[in-house]
Amino acid sequence: MNKRTSARLPNANAIANSHAAADDLEWGPGPNIVLRPGRGLLTLAAAFLACGLLMFALGRATAPAPDDLLQAVEALRMQVRLQQGSVDRLAKDNRQNVNALAARLAELQAASTRVDALGERLAQMGQLSLDEFDFDAALPIGGPEEYDAIGPTGADAVRTAIDDLGLKLRRQASQLDALQFLMVNRQMENDLTPSGWPVRKGYISSRYGERTDPFSGARVQHRGLDFAGTRGTDVLSVAGGVVIRASKQAGYGNLVEIDHGNGYRTRYAHNEQLAVKPGDLVTAGQVIAQMGSTGRASAPHVHFEVLKNGAIINPSSFVSNLR
Repeated sequence: MNKRTSARLPNANAIANSHAAADDLEWGPGPNIVLRPGRGLLTLAAAFLACGLLMFALGRATAPAPDDLLQAVEALRMQVRLQQGSVDRLAKDNRQNVNALAARLAELQAASTRVDALGERLAQMGQLSLDEFDFDAALPIGGPEEYDAIGPTGADAVRTAIDDLGLKLRRQASQLDALQFLMVNRQMENDLTPSGWPVRKGYISSRYGERTDPFSGARVQHRGLDFAGTRGTDVLSVAGGVVIRASKQAGYGNLVEIDHGNGYRTRYAHNEQLAVKPGDLVTAGQVIAQMGSTGRASAPHVHFEVLKNGAIINPSSFVSNLR
């Protein structure tokens, strides 16, 4: 009877557990059973905490080690420095190229200015119209638009074109220098060659060659041209040169003789007064004396002679050329 009684009585631990489980439950309306709030929240929090610890453990297991991360950062920094160096070198090369092109352009501008100056000088010497040869105006160039483009112009092509243009300008400048030298020499030769009349107004009263002497009546050789005019009329140099004589000479009266430096000399005789002295530089058309009748002369006039390498020659061909 005691064994049967003990078999029916529940165990004390089971009774305690059943009471603890019963504490978490409560009867709802009708036959429903619900979880008590206090105990349910603790259970849910414990579940979340377990999940968080699990995820943290997994993250730590898969994250790279600190040494690997530092090496990756250092490699990235090295790549950045290399790229920055390449950019700096490229910028430096571009600056050097720009500076070189700027210096080359300055040289070409100077050469162009020199060519323009020489061109204007030659145009003036050649008595060309500066309106026709305007060196400050843009060149008149043009034509239909070309639709077949050859291709973009690269830096090497630009440098080659600039070098070719510089060579062309230097060659043109040298040619213009030589042309100017020739023209200046020719102009100097023209300035130093007797040309034109020794008076602004008057007439030729006696020519070069054989004639009757006005004082003796004999046939004599007249070695110059006589230009008659009013006493005091200006006597002009027919070319540039140096006065080598300005004094009274037998038969010539007051005489002016000019050396033109190219084998030519001219003489102007019978002057009333002299306006120059030995050593004076004179230019073509400059007044050197006033007309008179000093020396062996019958009336006011200028006796004009031309000498070539010391010999008297016929001046008719020189006075017929007007400047």
